[in-house]
Parts: sequence; C-alpha cells; structure tokens
Amino acid sequence: MPEGRERCIALLKEAGCSPKVITHCRAVCACAEEYARGCALADPALVVTGALLHDIGRGSTHAIDHAQRGADLLREKGFPEQVVRIVECHTGAGLTADECTLLGLAPRDCMPRTIEEKIVTHADNLIAGSKRVTIDESIASAIHLPKKIRRRMYRLAVEVELLTQ
Repeated sequence: MPEGRERCIALLKEAGCSPKVITHCRAVCACAEEYARGCALADPALVVTGALLHDIGRGSTHAIDHAQRGADLLREKGFPEQVVRIVECHTGAGLTADECTLLGLAPRDCMPRTIEEKIVTHADNLIAGSKRVTIDESIASAIHLPKKIRRRMYRLAVEVELLTQ
C-alpha cells in the first residue's frame, strides 16, 4: 500500500536524508504527479510514494549505489515490491544487471519497466536539485556518461511524454 506524503518525509528524515535531498524528492514528486495525472494507466498514489522515496538511499550514500541501498532499506521495512522497484530503477534511465556489475553494484536488473517506474525515473531526470530542467539540459549535464546511456535517457523521455499526453 503506498504511504502518505508525511510518512514518506518522516522516513526520509529517519534514513538520514538532508533537507536538500528532501526538497529534491518533493520536486521530483510534483513533476511525477503531473505525468501521472496525464496517464490513465498510472497509479498516482504509487507514483507519489515512489517519487518521494526514490532517493531514500542518499541518507547513507551519495554514490551510484544509493538506489540499491534505498531499495534494500525499503525491502527491510516491508514495503511493497512496486515501491521498492521504483527506488531501485530510478538511476539515469535504469541499469542492466551487467551495467550494475561493471559499476560494482549487485548484479540486479534495475531497468524501469512499469509506467510508474518510468514516470519517476523521467521526473528525476528533469529535476536538477529542486529546479526543473529540460531533457536536453539533463542529457547535456550527463555528458560524462556513455552515449548509449544518454540515448536511453532520451528514449525514456520520449516514451513517457507520449504515454502521458
């Protein structure tokens, strides 16, 4: 069952997330809600919960493993797998198990598959800190990433935009 907004914020604080991370999570949530409202297939409550909690792992690390750490924390707390997967899959435009291995992460499939996972991932790509940016700006700021990852970000953006019109 998706959690209420205040409970999610309390969980972020309990996990050690800074006010800056919490502000970012709120901004991602607002953006993701806009997309969820435009998509009859999306579960808005699930999108809100996933968006608010997507960076809960940043309470313990700001490294690439924050998504897996956050997912593990939520699993330990008994969260539904639908919420856990949003947290686990939100990095960039997702990571394959092989990419996770190459990055020193647990070899898990962390590719967004459901519409809620895709909406939150895309919304996170559109929020820099707490400021909304375009997908072009987001991809330009990710110039250090391999070209195939940047292409994946763009394809995800197109898919979400088309599904949520």
